[in-house]
Amino acid sequence: MPCKRFFKSMLASRLMAGLAVWLGCASLSLQSSCNRESNPQSNSANANRGEARTPIAAVELSLRDLSRELATSAAVEPRVRIRLASRTSGTVKSVHFEEGDRVTKGEALAELDMSEATAEYARAAAMAEQARLTYQRQAELLETRLISPSDYDQSRTDLAVAESERQLWKTRIEFGRITAPRDAVVTHRYIEPGEAIETNAIAFELAAMDELVLRVGVSELDVVHLERGQSVPVRFDAMSESTMQGAIRRIYPTAERQSRLVTVEIALPEDASDRGIRPGFLARIRLPIDERPDVIAVPSAAIGEDGDGQYVYVVSNDRLHRRTVKTGATRGQWTQITEGLDVGEIVLATNPIDMNDGQAVRIVGWRG
Repeated sequence: MPCKRFFKSMLASRLMAGLAVWLGCASLSLQSSCNRESNPQSNSANANRGEARTPIAAVELSLRDLSRELATSAAVEPRVRIRLASRTSGTVKSVHFEEGDRVTKGEALAELDMSEATAEYARAAAMAEQARLTYQRQAELLETRLISPSDYDQSRTDLAVAESERQLWKTRIEFGRITAPRDAVVTHRYIEPGEAIETNAIAFELAAMDELVLRVGVSELDVVHLERGQSVPVRFDAMSESTMQGAIRRIYPTAERQSRLVTVEIALPEDASDRGIRPGFLARIRLPIDERPDVIAVPSAAIGEDGDGQYVYVVSNDRLHRRTVKTGATRGQWTQITEGLDVGEIVLATNPIDMNDGQAVRIVGWRG
């Protein structure tokens, strides 16, 4: 019996202890719930700390230079090339110039053997003199009415024919002299004394060294930004330490059918030859065109477009805010923004199609 009472006493004690513990826990839970209800600001902060934030890459806006540069090269060439041909056939009697020599307008470069033409000219000159004397006698006789007017007319016609024959052989003799049509430099000589040459065969090539030019092919996208008279800096591989200022002389009216390039002719200074520039030198051109310095630009991928127009997302207080923008030129991976953004703002740098206005984000990378 004593043992049974002991066990009952122990069981009752444990039940009372468990009840006390349960009542304590219930009291603490009720107090915590009351505290949360009485402090809603604390609830909101806890909710924010638990909100999911999308990792993004962003870019801080700064001024950029989106000017385009025309970079090309071309060989120097004379604007005027003359392929000087013989105007008659014959044997080369003498040649007075060779490659590299400067010649002046009207100067004889070579002469052909014109012995036969000279003899024919002498005969024609004698016949012309005879016809002139006959005409003078007929004119005197016509005044005294000793001849008919028809005889006088015939003598006048004979004189005209004889004079024409004389002039013909004089011209043929002149054809035996190959002369320079303008001041130039001999670039090629194709004849030697003693050689036979045919009519219209090329004897010399001349180049006007005071008019050196470059002819470059320019894309149709770039040529619209060029104009006649525009200054062009030119650098030569043979003279890399100096830059020469050329000028656009003309822009061809049409583009090449296959390449779609428009030929632009750039004139070098008149003294370029005196300064050491020669035809065939390789010239390089780097010319800024469509200049757009100090503009606001964003990565092209960051611009979205829908029925309301183009837009980007500006990052502020760790959230995205949609901003409508107007765009300008695109250069590579960057697009100019003409309206809607300011320097210093932070913009989502990636495709905005899956993002929403007000979405919570965290920046994990930067585009520069």
